[in-house]
Amino acid sequence: MQININNLVSISEANQNFSKVARMVDENGATVILKNNVPRYVLIDYSKFQQDDVADSATVEDAASKILDKHLKAFEELAK
Repeated sequence: MQININNLVSISEANQNFSKVARMVDENGATVILKNNVPRYVLIDYSKFQQDDVADSATVEDAASKILDKHLKAFEELAK
């Protein structure tokens, strides 16, 4: 995930003006909330979160399929 430096917000500012932070997410896709000047939280649009979750599941399935294909003979021997 690439973070735009203009999307950094202190936790105090996020607490005091959440609607501003929400607008930043709407405009830019994500906002990083800093705690003690260190990135601590990421606020993203929920639909983006759902897309990432689906992509992660597909990636895991693809990786598992490749491993099974690569080592099929070994798995067949173990199954005997």
